[in-house]
Amino acid sequence: MKRTLLSAALLLSFGAAQAAGEAKNVIFFLGDGMGPTTVTASRIYKYGEDGSLTMDKLERSARIKTYSNDAQTTDSAPSMAAYMTGVKMNNEVISMSAATQATPPGKDANGNLGVNNCAASGNGVAVPTILELAKAKGKAVGAITTTELTHATPATTFSHICNRNAQYAIAAQAVPGGAGYNAALGDGVDVLMGGGRNHFTPFDAVANKAGRADGRNLLTELAAKGYTVAATKADMAAAPAGKKFIGLYSSKSHLEYELDRSAAVPLGEGASQPSLAEMTVKAMDLLSQNTNGYFLMVEGGRIDHALHGTNAKRALTDTIAFDDAIKAALDKAKLTDPTLANTLIVVTADHDHTLAFNGYGKRGSSVLDVTRNYKDGQPSKDADGNTYTTLVFGNGPNRPAVRASLDSNTVMGDNYLQETGVRLASETHGGGDVKLLATGAGAKAFKGTLDNTTVFGLLKTAFGF
Repeated sequence: MKRTLLSAALLLSFGAAQAAGEAKNVIFFLGDGMGPTTVTASRIYKYGEDGSLTMDKLERSARIKTYSNDAQTTDSAPSMAAYMTGVKMNNEVISMSAATQATPPGKDANGNLGVNNCAASGNGVAVPTILELAKAKGKAVGAITTTELTHATPATTFSHICNRNAQYAIAAQAVPGGAGYNAALGDGVDVLMGGGRNHFTPFDAVANKAGRADGRNLLTELAAKGYTVAATKADMAAAPAGKKFIGLYSSKSHLEYELDRSAAVPLGEGASQPSLAEMTVKAMDLLSQNTNGYFLMVEGGRIDHALHGTNAKRALTDTIAFDDAIKAALDKAKLTDPTLANTLIVVTADHDHTLAFNGYGKRGSSVLDVTRNYKDGQPSKDADGNTYTTLVFGNGPNRPAVRASLDSNTVMGDNYLQETGVRLASETHGGGDVKLLATGAGAKAFKGTLDNTTVFGLLKTAFGF
């Protein structure tokens, strides 16, 4: 009898603990292309070998497998969609069923790539995203990024499309009641921020050559649905609580790299762009007005772009800006939820890159410099007697026919492109595993080596769905 009562008590206790661990809020941070070497190099670049990034201090960790349905090395669309939907899909496909084929996107009447390519019947079906599920449960939802808002990573949260490049169709899916709207979003995504205003505004032969050929002004339509529409950091700061919000801080393409945004001339568009940390805090302010809680996706998207360009300095600087956004979110959340008993924060990447950490460099030397020997601090030499950098890439455009020695002033410059092993027009993604770090409500479940699709189920469980 005593054993039965004890067992019952333990079960009740366990059930209460599980209930207490359900997350009211989830903030999902995605560093696009932020593989383990990028994390390590960024830590040393900013804080030294014995320092720590904010993400390093999160107490739960896992290793994530990133392959897609049809490729060992994924692109951003299916890898982020796997997190958001729990489904393995083909490269270039966004939040669709596994068999969906990435049919080529078409061109609009003005020759711009990115119109709806999913007209063919039978090419897959939409699969629910965690953002849509949260919205259906009465939570507020948001997606913010340093890329175009219609780029692959943010698009996976609120749209369903056969090819990631169909960006005009992706934009239309976010406009409540409009043609092409994704009805699974209910009354609409509550907070959206990023770049790429051209995908939302009409074509103009002079001012907006990459604008919409259908003549729609989606920002006007969103404003008519009660959205505050912002184009600058000042607009964002002035946005009132209690209204839906969309901020598009670049007239065309992505936001500036952090290195360039922070150094932008006063009249440049970059000077009026908020940092990712500022966007994150504003999004939390707006979403937290909903007493049922919220889901927020935050992407540091330009890490990936700098890596594709083999420009390590901008990749590391954007990784630090991403980490600053994580710190800002933690600080903000703990003001009202000190132990994060109601808030889950997850930090991960969608895929790796081919960045490699080279040689036997001296502790304390710059990770961007030529490699300096740990014994005497003098530049290390390759087999031909030439110096080389600590960071290199497995492939990319910068492969000299004959190597020559490199000097510190050159390799530590803002625009230096690291050397590569295989010559390609652009550096590719890497197929290696990535890190996941978590803290707060439900974080204990994130451990071991996980498939990226498993993370979706853990997010649902944390929410209690």
